[in-house]
Amino acid sequence: MTDVSVVIVNYNAGEALGTTLASLPAGLDGLEWEGVVVDNDSRDGSEQAAENGGPRVRLLRVGANLGFARGVNAGIAATRAAVVLILNPDCALDAGAGALLRAELLRWPDCALVGPRILDPDGTLQDSARGDPSLMTGIFGRTGALSRLLPGLSIVRKNLMSHDAVHSGVSSTVVDWVSGACMVARREALSQVRGFDEHYFLYWEDADLCRRLRAVNWHTRYVPAAVVRHRVGQSSRTAPRLANREFHKSAYRYYVTHVVPQPWHPGRALAWTILTTRSAIKSFGRS
Repeated sequence: MTDVSVVIVNYNAGEALGTTLASLPAGLDGLEWEGVVVDNDSRDGSEQAAENGGPRVRLLRVGANLGFARGVNAGIAATRAAVVLILNPDCALDAGAGALLRAELLRWPDCALVGPRILDPDGTLQDSARGDPSLMTGIFGRTGALSRLLPGLSIVRKNLMSHDAVHSGVSSTVVDWVSGACMVARREALSQVRGFDEHYFLYWEDADLCRRLRAVNWHTRYVPAAVVRHRVGQSSRTAPRLANREFHKSAYRYYVTHVVPQPWHPGRALAWTILTTRSAIKSFGRS
């Protein structure tokens, strides 16, 4: 019986994909696992790492850049285990991390998915567990001046859940959402909400998924003891203008879906203005 199905969506991840695949045996030690790499029409040859990844890893060429959400859903459909590890091609599991995440997921019958402590290559903690985004998040950002000036504010603490959990020493804690860079999920729960929303091409699909799962009485947990190393942006750096545009498009979709679903709410116009302006500023000078 397969304990875990690993789904990796690859797009021009370079040598990082090979590092990710090499981390799986130790990260999933003691488990029976299978892996599928969904290749979104990479042009850098990075998908070859999957063909050389050993008998447990399959390469699924989809022939186009489907985006993250569609790519993950395609990978889930091509696998069979009751537990699914969704992993970016620029993430590497520390020894035992995947096994620990699976055990913590199964410990809580109403838990849909769990996320690990995610570190930069230099060991800096990433903000991979957060509260639900709000209008204030859109105006001030998840980190920045407000976080530095007024770190005790509740709207700031909501975006620093991973820091608070690590410093408290808890084994796991309930959070609103965890990063899609690495998450372990129950197939049953994913099926109930039909997986990731494929209207999101890139970014924000993880926050949307966790919120939809919570709406049908599942919860999400953050597990600081499980550690993953993330070289952020290995794929998005190959198309920075596209990544920037899709980030802000997805932020607006999330906002009008979950925060102000009323069609004529004035907050929609405010959010659109802020996000399109920010997108234009950040796109300036990018190729």
